[in-house]
Amino acid sequence: MTLKSYLTIMIGATIVCWSTFSFVLWTINPEITNWLGFVLFYLSLFLSLSGTAAIVGFLIRFVGLKHELAFYSVRIAWRQSFLFAFLIIAILFLSAHSLLTWLNLFLLVMGLSILEYFLLNYSQGLQKRLENAPEESEVELNNEL
Repeated sequence: MTLKSYLTIMIGATIVCWSTFSFVLWTINPEITNWLGFVLFYLSLFLSLSGTAAIVGFLIRFVGLKHELAFYSVRIAWRQSFLFAFLIIAILFLSAHSLLTWLNLFLLVMGLSILEYFLLNYSQGLQKRLENAPEESEVELNNEL
């Protein structure tokens, strides 16, 4: 998939997600809806936020950090957009149930920061292993001779 087709698909899907969210927002009454209305609300908002954050994050990385390949920028932007959307949805959910306190917010942000740290280290380790893979096979061939 080319970069142009990726951006076209992502922008189109994000517009559809925002349209779905606005439809859910204007048609579902939170005072009389059942659990399905809340699931539709949170899911459509999550997809809308993650799509928007992925596009914006990729554009910032691609324009601002030109030393990275587009593939790595897309992958990092996707991961961070999902974490950002999860953070916003979790805050809204906790707030709706009167559970949003400074301690809960701190624990949520710290948990997501630790998760991002581990995912970043894992992806960097995987990238280094992929870059060193041809060298390792050459060493094994030289040892066999």
